[in-house]
Amino acid sequence: MIRTKTTLVIGAGASCELQMPGSADLLARVVQGYDFTRLGTPQQSRESGILVRHLMKHAEQLGRGHREMVDASQVLRNAARVGRSIDTIIDQYDHDPLVVAAGKIAVAFLIGQAETRANLKESPRTPGELPLLGKPEETWLYWLGQLFTSGLPRSKLERAFSDLTIVCFNYDRAIEHYLPFALVMAYGMDLKDAQKLVAERLVIYHPYGTVGRLPWQQGQEAQAEWAGSEQPWNIHAIASQIRTHSERLADRDWLHRLRLSVAEAKRLVFLGFGFAPQNMELLFDRSLSHNPEVVATVHGIPEGTRRLVARLLKRHCGLEHDDLLVMDPARAFEVARDYALLLES
Repeated sequence: MIRTKTTLVIGAGASCELQMPGSADLLARVVQGYDFTRLGTPQQSRESGILVRHLMKHAEQLGRGHREMVDASQVLRNAARVGRSIDTIIDQYDHDPLVVAAGKIAVAFLIGQAETRANLKESPRTPGELPLLGKPEETWLYWLGQLFTSGLPRSKLERAFSDLTIVCFNYDRAIEHYLPFALVMAYGMDLKDAQKLVAERLVIYHPYGTVGRLPWQQGQEAQAEWAGSEQPWNIHAIASQIRTHSERLADRDWLHRLRLSVAEAKRLVFLGFGFAPQNMELLFDRSLSHNPEVVATVHGIPEGTRRLVARLLKRHCGLEHDDLLVMDPARAFEVARDYALLLES
């Protein structure tokens, strides 16, 4: 059970533990998917064939020509070959709605496809088990479930998420899909009751949107089952739910709520997060003044860059004492496991 007001910030590095694509991998898949040089030949990739159909359908919905939409996808593809992340590339073309649309369609398709291939499945192989294949204990989600349930009686289950806010910069719905199964296994409760609890109590922000609302979640957005299909019938509606950095900055009410969740936290935990400037801008509009504890994974980040990350975190979080900042080169699941005593305190 988490007993200190905590905001958990999740980046692509954490999703990699579920066999989901990281930033570089997703960019590579965009480049491959929008490679139309082999269209109509035996060498045509399945992904390219699907994506070009989605582009043409979108062009028809807009009353634009197929060629215009395909050309926009090639502009995006070229940018992806030199970019750092798909979200920054989509945002830098905010002047061209067709390029933005091509980017959002690619994200909707490729992340939806990745969910079908992840080691987090739609349901457990055996009822009552977790829907994680392989070694569940080598995923941060496994330890997150323990953080929520350890030391928490069933009679007080409504408090499971009361001191936590999650900010997930990934497009997938892994957190929302997994947590009900963790509650089922921990408390022997009905899955629908667990889903209802998560839907009503868990506070989670996705700055760049998601590839659809899970059917049991509240809201009016387009629905998509976890790992339901690589080609959902409503993929264009799902793509419209992807958000850019500029779109989020323009949504002042949403941005205020997000930043308030960070500013009010007594503990900030970053797992698999890359500390990109545009993402830090969404989290902070000024330095914090209350000296929160900060725990951050820096797995895969070069030593020199880690020192810069430490300076950024100290400045943004207003840290006056070095012992308030813990930076660990371990993977997300290792930090969630090894720091459990601190995170539950």
